[in-house]
Amino acid sequence: MPHKFNDTRRDKFEKARYRVANASEYNESLRQRGDLTVWVSDDVAEFWASPRRKTRGGQTRYSDLAIEICLTLRVVFRLPLRQTQGFMRSIAKMMGLDLVVPDYSTI
Repeated sequence: MPHKFNDTRRDKFEKARYRVANASEYNESLRQRGDLTVWVSDDVAEFWASPRRKTRGGQTRYSDLAIEICLTLRVVFRLPLRQTQGFMRSIAKMMGLDLVVPDYSTI
């Protein structure tokens, strides 16, 4: 339906052509599209574990910050929970941090 209005004269319009002037720069720009950079503050490792409870009940392992970071990455990249857990593990590994990532059922 979008082309019905100009259907009788569509063949008279020439399709635009774009030429690449510098192929090496163009290839590098396409490669950089797949580059992923995630910045995580140094304070995250400090506040990753939950503080000890002083009331009755079980102790929580992860802080609210840890759960929020995982859920934020999940929403941004549209990942299922298990893939979110693996993604957080890889980020912690790349940063060189020894963090225990929450299980997908905990997230």
